[in-house]
Amino acid sequence: MPGGSDAPERDTVHVGTMALTDCASIVMAHELGFDRKYGVTIVPHRESSWANVRDKLVHGSLDMAQALYGMVYGIHLGVGTSAVDMAVLMTLNRNGQGLSLARPLAEKGATDLASLCALMRREPRAYTFAQTFPTGTHAMWLNYWLASGGIDPLTEIRSIVVPPAQMVGYVRKGSIDGFSAGEPWNHVGIMEGVSVHAAASQDVWPDHPEKVLATRGDFARRYPNTARAVIMAVLEASRWIDANAGNRMRMAATIAGSAYVNVPVDVIRERILGRYQDGLGRQWQDTRPMRFFDDGQVNFPYLSDGMWFLTQFKRWGLLRAHPDYQATARAINQTALYRQAASQLGVSAPEGDMRTSRLIDGVVWDGTDPARYADGFAVQARPRHAPEPVTP
Repeated sequence: MPGGSDAPERDTVHVGTMALTDCASIVMAHELGFDRKYGVTIVPHRESSWANVRDKLVHGSLDMAQALYGMVYGIHLGVGTSAVDMAVLMTLNRNGQGLSLARPLAEKGATDLASLCALMRREPRAYTFAQTFPTGTHAMWLNYWLASGGIDPLTEIRSIVVPPAQMVGYVRKGSIDGFSAGEPWNHVGIMEGVSVHAAASQDVWPDHPEKVLATRGDFARRYPNTARAVIMAVLEASRWIDANAGNRMRMAATIAGSAYVNVPVDVIRERILGRYQDGLGRQWQDTRPMRFFDDGQVNFPYLSDGMWFLTQFKRWGLLRAHPDYQATARAINQTALYRQAASQLGVSAPEGDMRTSRLIDGVVWDGTDPARYADGFAVQARPRHAPEPVTP
C-alpha cells in the first residue's frame, strides 16, 4: 500500500458504471481487492443511462466513471451541455461493441451494410436507428459505418438516443430498425430472436478505443495520488482479466450478477471469448474481441484517440469550427499520470502519444493534420443539415 507523500488523498472513490460488459475492469478491481491493495476503496454505482453518468460526474455525486470516450470530450467542450473541465485517466477497453438490425429487415435481406444500403434504396422510408449518446462512441460507430456505405446519417435516417439496456425492448416493439450499442445487448437481441448481427465495432475500426475511466479535471488535479491509485487498481484488474480464458469466465460470472449487468452469464461469456454468431446460422471466432489489457496495449490514453472523436464532432456538425485538436487532447488525456501508474506496475507504455489506424473505408488516421482529415470525408454535415447539439 502506498504511504507517505504518495498515499491517496481519498480513501473511498465512488465510480459510476453501466450495465455493460466493459464495466468489467472497474468491477473486478473492486471485487478482487486490487483497489484496497493501493490504498483506496472503489464503490461501484450502476447507472441507468449515459445522461445520468454525465450529470452525476459533472455535479460531483460520482468521483469517476466508466464513460464513453466521446462523451468526455463533448462535456469538456460543452457540446449539448455546459462545458466542464474533464480528464481521461486511462482507456478501459478496445473493441467489442455491435451494430444490430431488426429481424424484419433481415427477412428482407438486410444483414450487413451492403444489403442494408440496397434495401434502403429499394424501399425508401423513414428508417430509425438508436445509439446511446449523441457524442458517444456508439453514435460515432453508427455514423461512420453508414457513411462508409454511402448513407448520410444526418439526412437519410432518424437517429435517436436509447439507453443500452433498453435497446432490445425498442426493437421488439418495432420502434427502431437497428441500433449501435455495447455488449451484451447485441447478443441479447440475437438470443431473444429480435435482431441480427450486422457488424462489430472492430469491423469499423480495428482495435478502436471504447470506454475510458473519466473524472473531472479538478478532481484529478486535487487528488492526483487517488487518481493514480485507481488507475493502478483498474490496470491490474485489466491485466488479470486478459491473462487467460478462466479469468474471463470468472469475470463474466461476476458481472452477470444483479448488482452489475443482470443477465445470464452465457450472454456475456460467448462474446468475451470471441465466439460470435449473427442470429442467422453463421458462427465464427472473432480475432479482435473486447480486450481490456492485451499486454498493456489497450490502456494508454493516446492523444490521437481522443482527437479522432473531435474530428467526428466537426464532421457531423457538433462543432461549428475546428478546435485546437492536440491542445484539447493534451488537456483531457492524463498521459503523465497514466505513465506513472503503469511504471509502478511494470506495465509498458508507448514512447509517443499517437498511434496509426486504418478504418473500414480505408482512410488512415494517425493524428496528423486533423482538420484536413475531418474535412476530407465525402459524407459529412453541410451547413443546412448540421444538427443542433441536444442534451438527451
